[in-house]
Amino acid sequence: MATCAGWLGTPHPRSRTGLKLGAVVLLVGMVMALVGCQDGGATSTAPESTGSNPTHAPAVVVIGDSLSTGYGTSPDSAWPHLIDTSNHATNGTLHVVNAAQNGSGYATIGDNNSTFGSQVEQSVDANTQLVLFFGSVNDIGTEPAAIAEAAAAAYAGAKSRAPGAGILAVGPPSYTETPDAGTLAVRDALVEAAGAAGVTFVDPIAAGWFLGRVPELVGPDGVHLSKAGQRYVQAQMTELIEKCRQTAPTSGTAIPSQRM
Repeated sequence: MATCAGWLGTPHPRSRTGLKLGAVVLLVGMVMALVGCQDGGATSTAPESTGSNPTHAPAVVVIGDSLSTGYGTSPDSAWPHLIDTSNHATNGTLHVVNAAQNGSGYATIGDNNSTFGSQVEQSVDANTQLVLFFGSVNDIGTEPAAIAEAAAAAYAGAKSRAPGAGILAVGPPSYTETPDAGTLAVRDALVEAAGAAGVTFVDPIAAGWFLGRVPELVGPDGVHLSKAGQRYVQAQMTELIEKCRQTAPTSGTAIPSQRM
């Protein structure tokens, strides 16, 4: 089970536009790199969730790409927005800030000149309780050392801006049992960076996210999430967030990277 150092909230019961097109075509006819569609998706600026937002609610800041902006569906369908509005609807204590930008990666520049590091700089502050990174296959084709370096800088930036916050890095997913080499290279670089930084790493590939349900969860472009896919990721991320809240060490010290 993953733990996230520094989480202070109380547990509550219970490309540039789009993902940038990479060179590797996955089995089952899907492109694993995030595609650069020019129309038919969410707007290029990622939505910030707009629920009732209690002033002192613990904030989860989502750092990501177009798998988190609602691209291909709508900003209101994006999984961070669904978590935010679900919490408010049930009198929960979370406020989710969605900093994700289409086309972005740790090392890859997306919309609004965004990288994961710049998203941290713009959205994480002392009130942040959890920084949740998701992705990104937009970094396919970048040297693994450069990805690891950019990830290390992003994690360090999050720790500096929100010293008491938990940090959770969720790697890129795959929609096939035989992920392409580019996606695996990105995943492995992030494992290295997270381990060195003492950041919890969750591996959707090892966990089998999406497998057996791709036609339902992935949209017509074979890359971005359908509305059902957004709800699926909402459930996965909600579980991870709750585990962070329930198991966070009170000391706020860093913990080793681990896969779930």
